[in-house]
Amino acid sequence: MLLEFISLINFKNYEESKLSFSAHLNCFLGQNGSGKTNLLDAIHYLALCKSANNYSDNQLINHNETYFMLKGEFSHEGEKQLVEAAVVSRKPKVFKHNSVPYEKLSEHIGKIPLVMVAPNDTDLIREGSEFRRKFIDGILAQVDAPYLSQLLEYNRYLKSRNALLKHFFETRSFDKDLLESYDDKLLPLNHSIHGSRKKMMEEFIPIFNELYEFISESKEVVDLDYKSGVSEEEFDLMFEKSLQHDLNSLRTNKGIHKDDFKFTIGGYELKKFGSQGQQKSFVLALQLAKQKFLELKKGFKPILLLDDIFDKLDDDRIKKLLDLIGDGSLGQVFLTDANPKRTQDHIKSVRSEVCIFTVEKGIAIKNG
Repeated sequence: MLLEFISLINFKNYEESKLSFSAHLNCFLGQNGSGKTNLLDAIHYLALCKSANNYSDNQLINHNETYFMLKGEFSHEGEKQLVEAAVVSRKPKVFKHNSVPYEKLSEHIGKIPLVMVAPNDTDLIREGSEFRRKFIDGILAQVDAPYLSQLLEYNRYLKSRNALLKHFFETRSFDKDLLESYDDKLLPLNHSIHGSRKKMMEEFIPIFNELYEFISESKEVVDLDYKSGVSEEEFDLMFEKSLQHDLNSLRTNKGIHKDDFKFTIGGYELKKFGSQGQQKSFVLALQLAKQKFLELKKGFKPILLLDDIFDKLDDDRIKKLLDLIGDGSLGQVFLTDANPKRTQDHIKSVRSEVCIFTVEKGIAIKNG
């Protein structure tokens, strides 16, 4: 998948900009706050219908304006795809694919597969289980439309069930039949989603292990372990027996929304015992494994976004990454850096076509 052209109007600090790209490596260089990452976010938005930084749509509108528009021209094996996004303040976003509006945004997910490597990726290690579930769900959503539909459905029923538990508490009432109507929906979704995650991890882990070994040149054994209460043989019975706990805590305590993914190195918890370098290698291997997994499932390479990557890695890891970029293993790549000289020094070893943009105050100018 290639992004050939992008147009931005009133997106973040860009008033209006039109850029065309190399099919290989594209570098956005400029000072912090100039708008480099905003360009990556525009690409992310066109691919996944949302900001990479969890901003609301209204927060993406340029100051003193009431709307933003994005347009991207993508291609795959000579077939063109036009993706358009428009947001007017306090109105639902509009997404179009080849000029046809989507009825549901979920229909777009997976058409433009994309991976983003960002400075806060170590949150996958440091923060709570929701970060790791979001990472895995973000992979499956791009390759398995039924999975995304089931996950959205599960979250709707879970929200309704939790609201009902709070209603019981506030009104000092209880309606067993009504509660069971939600349970009857949630239980099969638990098993289906768990099965998809388990199967995905069986395929993903060997890819991850190979990439970690390549990046770190380490003989240490790293592992990912999928932890889920749904894997228990009598999960349905455990769910039923948790009712009193649910009523007391006003939330659902059993289900795939409690799943976690344990990261270990040498048999020990990575968060506690992994060095900074090992943790950086781990998360980079996770993201590149995501890239490879998507490629295997989609049959073509996703777009790869690298935000401030040179600032977070040592020279050895940068060299490994550039080796993958240079031989085309990573497909079309977009990267940002606040140190132009550093980037230009690093990319001298990249033999494929490189396109460099200087970014300043929301204006990106192609060099040469």
